[in-house]
Amino acid sequence: MNVFNQLSIWLSFQLSIIFLIGIPITLFVWSIKKRNKAVNKLLSIYWKISPLFFISLLLLIGKYNYALVITNISTLLMTISVWFWNDINDELKEYNLSYALTTTTKVWRWCLTFISLNFLIQSLRNLNCFSFVNSAACEIWLKPSSNLYTIIKNLFNFLFGANFTQPIAKFLGLFSLLIFTLGLIQWSIIKLPKNGRNSSFSENEGN
Repeated sequence: MNVFNQLSIWLSFQLSIIFLIGIPITLFVWSIKKRNKAVNKLLSIYWKISPLFFISLLLLIGKYNYALVITNISTLLMTISVWFWNDINDELKEYNLSYALTTTTKVWRWCLTFISLNFLIQSLRNLNCFSFVNSAACEIWLKPSSNLYTIIKNLFNFLFGANFTQPIAKFLGLFSLLIFTLGLIQWSIIKLPKNGRNSSFSENEGN
């Protein structure tokens, strides 16, 4: 059962590389090429939220006890960010299935939702890891970030001639989390009450 759990968590992180990074980049470039303002705006918003997921990976590398909480919050916020906007949702409904860009975007949104729910379900199966990811039982959550740690460590050493350690990863993760949180609070206080669920993607109509 532990082997199955470990494999499932490993697979979740592998899928996240595709659906949280690869496909969004492709859709973003595609929307620019097609000059589709709705999809472009949707992906622009997504990229403003997605850094929180990478912050959570830094915290996992740094073995911060509440890193798994941040991971689940990040996937939840990313999912909300692609479903939240009424004007974008209405615009996407106008396109039929033959328009590949919007159809792919719709499929991707559902895949992102599935990944978010899967992370949550997997986490709930290891409930104690929410508050103490350093325990032996939670080691399976730290292993997927080890490859990223190796890449960053080699890159850091190449660029700065210094070692990238787990305490540094933890510090950078916590500092980035603070900046992200302040930005999110600012948006919630200033922009959300003003615009509501309107993304204003059509304000710059002109192409």
